[in-house]
Amino acid sequence: MISELSFTEENYLKAIYHLSNEGGESVNTNSLAESMSTTPASVNDMVKRLAQKKLIGYQKYKGATLLSKGKKVALNIIRKHRLWEVFLVEKLEFKWDEVHEIAEQLEHIKSPNLIKRLDKFLGYPTMDPHGDPIPNEDGVMKETVRASISEVEVGESGIVVAVNNDDTLLLQHLDQIGIKLGSRIHIIDRMNFDGSISISIDEGPKQFISKTVAENLMITLTDKK
Repeated sequence: MISELSFTEENYLKAIYHLSNEGGESVNTNSLAESMSTTPASVNDMVKRLAQKKLIGYQKYKGATLLSKGKKVALNIIRKHRLWEVFLVEKLEFKWDEVHEIAEQLEHIKSPNLIKRLDKFLGYPTMDPHGDPIPNEDGVMKETVRASISEVEVGESGIVVAVNNDDTLLLQHLDQIGIKLGSRIHIIDRMNFDGSISISIDEGPKQFISKTVAENLMITLTDKK
């Protein structure tokens, strides 16, 4: 079934997966059109096609829901995308803000044997360069308990494990202020006026991050200091 799908069909399934909270909810036409940068009419045509292939369930006015076969396809695409991101960063020395668009192209390679060898070559990674979990061959992802810095109480500390947004400007900003996966963040204070937060990075000097940055940085809590 995977080999019979077009790139566009695969992209739709991936988009539905992400918009539906990992396949758990229905996705309306307008949300999908916005995500795919297309018109609701084009979305209607595509979801009907995917429904005919038994990959999604679709009800007018209620939206699209991934069926088990469609979810398997979506997770396989996500697996390939994130493995290629690891390869690009670790082996070809791309920066983490440079890999998303390249991986968008590589994720459509069909060869299961290539992906198996890529996974083995990389040492079976469980996280991509942005901290997102990589599904295994069965579509299972390792769960981690994490919270955004904006949700963490003053005085707590944690390790950066993910960035919720792969926007290039955000990732470049994190590079500039010295935040990367594995950085230890201590929350010093929170400003009620604008939601900005003062932090220390790896026990360095105090600096401020905006509310937007704080909302997109995910950490696992370690201890209070």
